[in-house]
Amino acid sequence: MARTSILAGATRVEPRPADQTVFAEAGRMAPDRVEAILRAADGSELVLPIELVRILIASAGELATGHAVTVLASETQLTPAEAAELLGLSRPFVARLLDSGDIPSTHLPDSRHRVVRLADVVAFQGRRERRREGRRQIADAIDEAGLPY
Repeated sequence: MARTSILAGATRVEPRPADQTVFAEAGRMAPDRVEAILRAADGSELVLPIELVRILIASAGELATGHAVTVLASETQLTPAEAAELLGLSRPFVARLLDSGDIPSTHLPDSRHRVVRLADVVAFQGRRERRREGRRQIADAIDEAGLPY
């Protein structure tokens, strides 16, 4: 039986341009200097723990820049196709990354199918972006020095 996509069921929030100023202001707040309170329709209130405040402030910063925010737990198990979708890569290329160990994966019990932790996909993307930035800095240094390449 095929499972439905984890990404399809994830909570996704699109920024509304009318709220951009509020998002920007909230995104600049220091989590340890903020108290966030949820107020229900019946007037009851709940003070949010610092972990939720950090999530809210980080999300506000992303929404302020026009990015949508998707909420998924780091331990979420993704299929190679879902990992490929998140990374903007082809599924066969991601399969090669899994085969080489560049992105850790595990096989499902008694199956050839693999799953990948979201945290491992995010870590891979971070490494990939750091390498890209390093290459860009090297190219900029070569251009500034006027060296042929």
